[in-house]
Amino acid sequence: MNRRTFIKFAAVGFATLLTGCKKIKEVPENILEVKFIRQIVTKDISTSRCIMWQADEPLKNPIVEVKTGNAIKTFPAQETSFTYDGKKTIQYNAQIEIGNEYRVVDGDATSYWYDIPKPSGDKFKIIIFPDSQCGGGGYDTWGGIAGSAFAKNPDAVLFVNVGDLVDNGEDSNQWRDWLAHVAQFTPEIVFAPVLGNHETYSREWTVCPPVAYLNYFAPPDNGVENFSRRFYSFDVGAAHFVALDSQWDELGTEVIDIQKNWLRQDLYSTDKPWKIIFIHKDVLQYRINGRPERKEGFSDVGEIFMPEFELLGVDVVFTAHLHTYRNRGRIKNFQHDDTGPLYILTGISGNVRYGGLWIDHALDKVIAPQPETDNYITMDVDAKILTIKCFSPNGRPIDEITLTKA
Repeated sequence: MNRRTFIKFAAVGFATLLTGCKKIKEVPENILEVKFIRQIVTKDISTSRCIMWQADEPLKNPIVEVKTGNAIKTFPAQETSFTYDGKKTIQYNAQIEIGNEYRVVDGDATSYWYDIPKPSGDKFKIIIFPDSQCGGGGYDTWGGIAGSAFAKNPDAVLFVNVGDLVDNGEDSNQWRDWLAHVAQFTPEIVFAPVLGNHETYSREWTVCPPVAYLNYFAPPDNGVENFSRRFYSFDVGAAHFVALDSQWDELGTEVIDIQKNWLRQDLYSTDKPWKIIFIHKDVLQYRINGRPERKEGFSDVGEIFMPEFELLGVDVVFTAHLHTYRNRGRIKNFQHDDTGPLYILTGISGNVRYGGLWIDHALDKVIAPQPETDNYITMDVDAKILTIKCFSPNGRPIDEITLTKA
């Protein structure tokens, strides 16, 4: 092996470590200097994707090439740069039709080829992460739990974060750290974000529009003026998913009725067997240690939306915000009922912990072992069976639930 061949072989191995690819990729002759390449969910990931990335300097004529067999299609990229936290982020988006692989191209410089994951008919797996916000010391905790989940579930086609991705939504350092810790995975797995309250905080900890969140991630438009991408829906295999906005305390109550009307139209129009909701703030209200005036019951999110979920035939509701995993079972008319939706409070995948804060709720069926640690959730879906599993960072099972369709 000559020196040139050795260097190229070594570069392939190093690139594989950096990109997290499932197979060794050929090193481009002229590597394109871009970062944070990611696949963002579209209305139907069986036909399309949104590819997003950042660059340190403007690109001249960026495109995305998609390969299927020996055929290659090209798709133009649009510059979607934006400024926040006093800094400009140079960014590009491209809407593509799916194939087997894709790469980003600018002139004679290219990225690696990356796989395009696809559901197998109605059958697929997704990974669900709770709040990943980290309150200090960087996003190593988030990177650890995400890396463990991705490594143990290489067949997952999509991952969801149920809000509060970062601790401060306008802190550019936090967003770069969040993205950097999953940068080896996001080129080859689809991401569906959910808006949380911490995405609406300024550097001064006042409420502000979620500028960074809405620019970093471009999921499907909802068709509602002034509320674009704050809530949205998409299809994967046998399931119809909805990501809702629970931030009316921060961004105004107008979104409540607008979103309810949109949700009815959206769910009435789907013919998918499974209807699944993600919403950041939780539906229950917990008693709090040291606050005897706080009563057990339901939050405003629960009071407003739980009757809607029942009316619209929702199967599962995933919430977050409280940094603890709780399986509540199926609930209808504000009590346990096997004909109602299943409610899962997803837990924590960052380092902000509320140890000993919550007093267990009468509707809790399964509670994560205490003291609380990080966790992630997987969901396997086909047309007849839906299986949800919760795991600790080392892969130890915490909970498992199976739902079936007749």
